Amino acid sequence: MHRRTLLTLPLLTVTTIARTTHAQAQAPATVLTRVETALGSFVIAVDPSRAPVTVANYLAYVDAKSLDSSSVYRIVTPANQPDETKHKISIVQWGLNLADVVKPPLPAIGHETTQQTGLRHLDGTVSMARNGPGSAAAEFFICIGDQPELDFGGRRNPDGLGFAAFGQVVAGLGVLQALYRLGQAAQYVKPPVAVLTVRRVRAEEVEATADKR
Repeated sequence: MHRRTLLTLPLLTVTTIARTTHAQAQAPATVLTRVETALGSFVIAVDPSRAPVTVANYLAYVDAKSLDSSSVYRIVTPANQPDETKHKISIVQWGLNLADVVKPPLPAIGHETTQQTGLRHLDGTVSMARNGPGSAAAEFFICIGDQPELDFGGRRNPDGLGFAAFGQVVAGLGVLQALYRLGQAAQYVKPPVAVLTVRRVRAEEVEATADKR
């Protein structure tokens, strides 16, 4: 009995290691996408394991090339928000910029709050623009500086549910700052900045992303 037990333990250990290795191999990996604009490109990293619904939506638009020929169309700065705005933010918004009455190419997605994902609206965080909860589709924004009022429980949105953070700009921060500097007296930029292509890229390709400052 003792001998059988001793022989079984190593077998269980090998099996456990094999299962763990397989699970790690199957675990979702960080995905990188390059957003090429008329001012240069920046790279967004997304982790499907952190915000699975929101990341799947974003990558579906990327893979269908639906974000090609979209635009950076709204830049919100402290100066172009009404004086009575209590919780001002700084963001660069981009995407398809569809009118509320226009149906997006893909169905709107459920609202993944930062309470659920554990993500936060920090400098360079990418998040979903929305009206009511569950209305987000193909419009995104990027935080310029930390924006805690956009998290779950934040006071920017009256419903208190915040916005669905799902990614992070990891390269091309100079381009992002250049876009932000285009902020005007009105939040909607005229003319908008063209987004030429949005594609998945490999980690080794990220080094080729221009970081214009």
